[in-house]
Amino acid sequence: MTASTERRRVFLMRHGSVTYFDEAGKPHLPEAVPLNEAGRTQAAAAGRALAADGVKFDRVIVSGLPRTVETAMRVLAETGQQIALETWPELAEIRGGKLSGIPDDKLREAFTGAFEGVVPEQRRFLGGESVGELMDRVHPAIARLLADETWDTVLLVLHGGVNRAILSYALTGGQRLFLGNMSQAAGCINALDVGSGPHDWILRFSNYSPPAPLQTGTRSTTMEQLFKEYAKSRLPSRP
Repeated sequence: MTASTERRRVFLMRHGSVTYFDEAGKPHLPEAVPLNEAGRTQAAAAGRALAADGVKFDRVIVSGLPRTVETAMRVLAETGQQIALETWPELAEIRGGKLSGIPDDKLREAFTGAFEGVVPEQRRFLGGESVGELMDRVHPAIARLLADETWDTVLLVLHGGVNRAILSYALTGGQRLFLGNMSQAAGCINALDVGSGPHDWILRFSNYSPPAPLQTGTRSTTMEQLFKEYAKSRLPSRP
């Protein structure tokens, strides 16, 4: 980083679209799902958008789950860069529990409750990890990244829940708050500038989705859509 640079740039992406459930609503193993056709298109489009502005990364960090690795590789291919990916497992997505153990009358809340408004720390995602436990691993990781002064521009390719934790951390000056209702479309890009002070964060833009910038195709959240898909196997009588 040059002496004249006041802030560093963090490009924060969500991985491209994947298929979590089959046509009957049966879940695939979330730790193994690759990008689907739409996800590959989204990742390539994000890469082209970054390349168009001549963006060059000093570091590229992924959670290690296949969907983040594949997204990052497709972005790098479009930008013409060869950078070794860094895997930070502590930035993996908020972990759900066993779907079969969630009662039918609690199912919708289990899917959507962790992403509604200012979320209490004790709220659990799909009966698994709590929002507080997510912040316990994400916040130190971001602090560790910022403590390294050797980079100027970094690309993080992560997940919807983790991205919300990072964006909430930035927007609130490092407070333990989780703003659940910030949309993170599959393959979206966020840009944040960060300075040396604890509150020196600037959100340049959020949830930019290059294939469909105006996002007119849906007004549902990701978790509402996933609940509808899974409900086919559990609540077949419901519309």
